[in-house]
Amino acid sequence: MKVLHILRSEPDETVEKFTASLSMDNTASVVMLYETPVDWPALVDKIFENDKVICWW
Repeated sequence: MKVLHILRSEPDETVEKFTASLSMDNTASVVMLYETPVDWPALVDKIFENDKVICWW
């Protein structure tokens, strides 16, 4: 399963553990919205390419 993690802010230790745990048996990628610039059209494409999308605040 392909998993996309979208991070709105810099992750704390708990979020990092959750993302690692949820990605263990999957192909995972991460998009960091707090880093500029964000390629919004590419992000929309990634959302549709993945089986699961998890947004972290």
